[in-house]
Amino acid sequence: MDPAVSSGTAGAASGSILQPGRNCWRVERAERAAVLIDGAGYFAHLDQGLRSARRSILIVGWDFDGRIKLRPDTGEDSPALGDLLRSLVETHPELEIRILIWSIATLHAPGETLPLIVGAAWQDHPRIQLRLDREHPIYAAHHQKFVCIDDGLAFAGGIDLTVRRWDTPQHAASDPVRLAPEGSPYRPVHDLQMAVDGAAAQALAELARLRWRNATGEELEPVQTGVKLWPNGLEPDFVGASVAIARTAPPWGDNPPIREASALTLDALQAARHSIYIENQYFVSFAIGHLLARHLTRPDGPDIVVVTSPTLPGAFERFVMGANRDRLIRRMRRADRFDRLRVHHPVVPAADGECEVLIHAKLIMVDDVFIRVGSSNMNNRSVGLDTECDLAIEARNDAERQAIKRLRERLVGEHLGVSPESVAQAVAANGSLTRAVDALNQGARGLRWFEATERAGPARPIPGTWLLDPHRPFEPFWFLRRRRKRRPRLLHRQAG
Repeated sequence: MDPAVSSGTAGAASGSILQPGRNCWRVERAERAAVLIDGAGYFAHLDQGLRSARRSILIVGWDFDGRIKLRPDTGEDSPALGDLLRSLVETHPELEIRILIWSIATLHAPGETLPLIVGAAWQDHPRIQLRLDREHPIYAAHHQKFVCIDDGLAFAGGIDLTVRRWDTPQHAASDPVRLAPEGSPYRPVHDLQMAVDGAAAQALAELARLRWRNATGEELEPVQTGVKLWPNGLEPDFVGASVAIARTAPPWGDNPPIREASALTLDALQAARHSIYIENQYFVSFAIGHLLARHLTRPDGPDIVVVTSPTLPGAFERFVMGANRDRLIRRMRRADRFDRLRVHHPVVPAADGECEVLIHAKLIMVDDVFIRVGSSNMNNRSVGLDTECDLAIEARNDAERQAIKRLRERLVGEHLGVSPESVAQAVAANGSLTRAVDALNQGARGLRWFEATERAGPARPIPGTWLLDPHRPFEPFWFLRRRRKRRPRLLHRQAG
């Protein structure tokens, strides 16, 4: 069993899920926080935020492509992202833009490779730097996805500033605006990002500066401006909320691993009493499945609804992640003695039948008390191999509980093609999230079962999972690597 399983009780036993220093790095106040559903909403508000920047834009990502447009739905008024960033530094003489991207994105990620290696015309400016982060073990990825603006506004979640991320909540099968930069269409994609300001944004900016220092050796100073940064028209879901930042980082050099995000996931799921709602690209962690299966065997356990993707983008993902997903779902269904489990994938109507919606989100909602939006997938490598950054809010009052409830109703309603009000009414009428989903799941747009998991078959991880989807780094050629003195890695520094 994954050793992370043992961390799934301490937070819940203490009375509060969030435990700084154990399952999160910091808990900081956000004067405003909002969950941005799907790329079109995120990109539109990011566009406003970037245009408000005066001193600093810090972008940390798995991938980056300067050709994308943040507002393709506005036509020619939306410049390519790279051109927008160039125009901003030319307009504001004190503005500096730094972009830090995983080095192996040049080989593995979907964005354009050459500009990451040799640069593009928009990067040819002394106050724009794009650097590739090579400070990671073999096979590890820098998977964090966040943007910090003037240390006063930040966005974090599952959405990189790269190709094939923009979409609207309608997820139309044939949206003429949903095109890659070269003009080719791509399938609908669902994702999430969270916007925060105040001390929570300042903490994310500190994390970005620490990542930059670790990768480049350059020490960046905090910035402060009096400019209004919160995007116009963005209604906050939370006001004056305490926002937790949970990280993952592998051991590297002399530094120990950080596994806050994995501990937070397990603590939150363990604390569930009424409902668990999950959206995740990869649902393959048997540590998480083991915990959920225990819930399912109890007569008073929570309803569990999981929304994930059936078709994965590549032979390796299909072989490893797809096979283990089906085995995990089969394992959980066998434990579902009281019919409280639903694992679905979303579809929208298309001219030739149905079109799958790719789930790229990484979301956990527990009862009406907890929400986590971030970059962490529910696979092994997100436990301790890749870098991750998640934001979480644990409700402290009725207003925050209602905000979490409304967000769940919006998300479930989006996948079922019904209004949030209809979801609320169905839950009230049926007394159960799973039965509400069953009652509303009648249209051409809806949620479909994973039919392969209904057949008999294996319910344990595929042989070799420890190697193909590892939860810690491995160094097969460690004897060829010369030990070197390293700068102190301040990513492990606690609040002080």
